[in-house]
Amino acid sequence: MSSVTTKLSNTAAIASSEVQALVADMRKALGSMKSLAVEYERDGKSDKVQKLEEMVLEMVASYEDCTALTQAIKAVPEVYQPSDQSTDFKTLIEAEVNKIKEASSASEQNHPLFRQFRESVWNVHHAGQPMPGEEQEDIVMTSTQMSILNVTCPLTGKPVIELVDPVRCVDCRHIYEKGPVMHYIRSKKPPQCPIAGCPRVLQIGKVICDPLLRIEIDELRSSEPAVPNATNIEDFTDLLDEDDE
Repeated sequence: MSSVTTKLSNTAAIASSEVQALVADMRKALGSMKSLAVEYERDGKSDKVQKLEEMVLEMVASYEDCTALTQAIKAVPEVYQPSDQSTDFKTLIEAEVNKIKEASSASEQNHPLFRQFRESVWNVHHAGQPMPGEEQEDIVMTSTQMSILNVTCPLTGKPVIELVDPVRCVDCRHIYEKGPVMHYIRSKKPPQCPIAGCPRVLQIGKVICDPLLRIEIDELRSSEPAVPNATNIEDFTDLLDEDDE
């Protein structure tokens, strides 16, 4: 790898990390909005729920834009072609973003995060029943359609929702308890991912706690049958009250 490509990779890693932090904040906000909508549904405030649903749709669209930008920035070092002329990186990133969006056919209405929002509201009064127009199988898929690829650590056998210090491999996206996996990497030669059938070889610098990991684990935890109470949530009531005026 040339020095230019190395510098570009380092810069891309920093930039994508900053965008990913924003994505993580948006994910937290979506979770707070979902919890607030559940409380409104329990109180019979359907108008408030509807307004929150509209806000969630808008945020999901922004969330997808930021996610695509993160992926595009990470892809730049791979698609970069050195030349005598200066490279227009803005155009390069925009082209990658467009390719990513074209490859994704899902609309905001069918986005897993939006469907999770609708399911949570629906389950307040219709727990165990499929939402109108959807089969039971669709609901089960939606509830588990997150970025958690393995629900237990392959080294400790613990459920990921019980891990004290969870980390995830950047390459294969599998999750482990940090202490055991670091010991595994140092002692196993080569340290192939312990998930059956995964061909990736683990590297210490690529097994990390990324900004979204704990959020996704919290979401997995909250998807258990018990409906979580809306505590310590961000206050969106001012926005909703402004719409009422």
